[in-house]
Amino acid sequence: MNQPDGFIDPHGGFRNLKSYQMSEIVYDATAVFCDRWIGRRSRTHDQMVQAARSGKQNIAEGSMASGTSKKFELKLVGVARASLEELLLDYQDFLRQRKLPLWEKDHSMAQKIRNLAFKKDRSYKTYRTYIDGSPPETAANTLICLIHQTNFLLDQQLRQLEKQFLEQGGFAEKLYRARQGSKRRYR
Repeated sequence: MNQPDGFIDPHGGFRNLKSYQMSEIVYDATAVFCDRWIGRRSRTHDQMVQAARSGKQNIAEGSMASGTSKKFELKLVGVARASLEELLLDYQDFLRQRKLPLWEKDHSMAQKIRNLAFKKDRSYKTYRTYIDGSPPETAANTLICLIHQTNFLLDQQLRQLEKQFLEQGGFAEKLYRARQGSKRRYR
């Protein structure tokens, strides 16, 4: 009996996703930021680092699961988005509690950080001077800019995944259609 091809969609490849690349920068920068500005024994330190890690890891896990569950991929990318939103609030709280200004979208430094997104082969090193050697206001606002960019990419990714799921269905639907087709062939 011939086995139908195409049940498991191509999956993985998360390292090529711009959302993953940005989330990795956010994670690396958050670890440095928290080590510099939040006490290592503080629960906030751990929660911020874990929220950044969750954003990155859930994108990767969703990508790997996508071959057999588009629904699970959607859920995990949504979890990544929620984790980064939590982290965004932590940075905004950091600024507010210390009476430091939150940069507006058109602030010259915010524009400078946003423009770095167009550089090829970006990594934490691209933003390092704005986090490692800068005052807390600059470091926190830089991370807020990076999280906004990452969330924008995740929102686009979620819309695309939703569209694909609606148009193509998921793994279980493909199996069902193949099984129905197989039954018809053997009747």
